Amino acid sequence: MTNHLRTVLIGVFLACATLVAAVGISRHTSGTDPAGVATPRGPYVALGDSYTAGPRIPDRTGSPAGCDRSDHDYPALVAERLGLRAADFRDVSCSGATVADLTTPQSTDDGTNPAQLSALSAGTRLVTLGIGGNDIGFASLVTTCVKAGVFYDMTGRGKYTGDDAPCRGKYVSGDTDDVQRKIDTAGERLSEALAEVKRRAPKAHVYVVGYPAILPAHGSGCADDLTLAPGDATYLHDKEQQLNAVLRERAQDAGAGYVDTYKPSVGRDACSGRDTRWIEPLLPGLPAAPMHPNERGARGMADAVLRAVGAPR
Repeated sequence: MTNHLRTVLIGVFLACATLVAAVGISRHTSGTDPAGVATPRGPYVALGDSYTAGPRIPDRTGSPAGCDRSDHDYPALVAERLGLRAADFRDVSCSGATVADLTTPQSTDDGTNPAQLSALSAGTRLVTLGIGGNDIGFASLVTTCVKAGVFYDMTGRGKYTGDDAPCRGKYVSGDTDDVQRKIDTAGERLSEALAEVKRRAPKAHVYVVGYPAILPAHGSGCADDLTLAPGDATYLHDKEQQLNAVLRERAQDAGAGYVDTYKPSVGRDACSGRDTRWIEPLLPGLPAAPMHPNERGARGMADAVLRAVGAPR
């Protein structure tokens, strides 16, 4: 990799890092409606962060513009498949959102998004919620690991070998893992948010939507596109697994459904081929934010949601 390409990669990534949201893996297959009843048809409210909003997937819609919400994000595709009228669908997801932004207004570079839960009402019948990645600071985590990988390569140590992980040590010391601690805290906050969703929309079918795979399970194939050492790519993947596991557990504890978007996305991560991947790399080849779902990924996530709610194929 040339020095020029390294510089371009880091510049692009740092400029877009605030858009990066965490991704994950679940331990099971797609969730189901815990009540086991007919498919909810709406009114439908979609809550979440950039993996819900679909930044830079054409075309941008809604307000504020700073949420960078797409009219082809997975909630829009779900609403279309369910045949919902415009009046029965509200997408209030916003790039950069944390669990706290569900109950408080979120400032963006171009406008303020109202507290997302304000879109709920006693009449709401379907809620999807995809959030948690920004709570664990996954954007800065990936940025740090990419920079560590570039530095490692530029010091003349040669190609990565074995379990090289120049970044992992910044977060793990003995039995202490700073990222795991943040994941646990995010889970606690999610439980509180789900209780509030139930209070505001007591008749709604609620689904927590997990994150699709962003990196391959064994960290291979990412050194060129993402300048990640194999051990660091594996570490990030493991943190994604742990995040999704907590999302599933907290959803089940709250009586909500869980949507597994990881399983159908295996082999379609940011290190896979342009014609198959759901997640774009640092230099996107298709319209999408770096390290975020493209339109193919949004369709895949929508299909997973529709399966979970029991919609006919």
